[in-house]
Amino acid sequence: METKRSAGLLLYRRRNAETEILIGHMGGPFWASRDEAAWSIPKGEYMPDEDPMAAARREFEEELGLQPPVGDWIPLGETRQSNGKVVTVWAMEGDLDTDLVVPGTFTMEWPRGSGVQREFPEIDRAEWFGVGTARQKLVAAQRVFLDRLEPFL
Repeated sequence: METKRSAGLLLYRRRNAETEILIGHMGGPFWASRDEAAWSIPKGEYMPDEDPMAAARREFEEELGLQPPVGDWIPLGETRQSNGKVVTVWAMEGDLDTDLVVPGTFTMEWPRGSGVQREFPEIDRAEWFGVGTARQKLVAAQRVFLDRLEPFL
């Protein structure tokens, strides 16, 4: 079985003396009542023959409904999540108005076993947070990317 891979783009901006990180609260019924460790870097799966950076750009656009800003892509490497998926992330300094976000959707059976297919947003909201707050909100496996970003701040 081939390892699933995802690629994403971690956007950051400087506001006064603080750096803020853009993350999205995961959509769907499993995450609806959770806040801590229920947010993610905009990312998504890609096929083995696809360029990871191109996938990160595509997934950013799909999840947020907006193109990433123009800027330098800083490679933050990869990590393996608890589900075995390998996630590769880049960072970029830039700004984005979260009021303009129009998230993509996915379809799943809900409630489970009901036979009813429902559509849910990939993320139900995107927000800017200071690094400390973002660290608490991100799923645990993605927090390493904040550590890797720090030398660039």
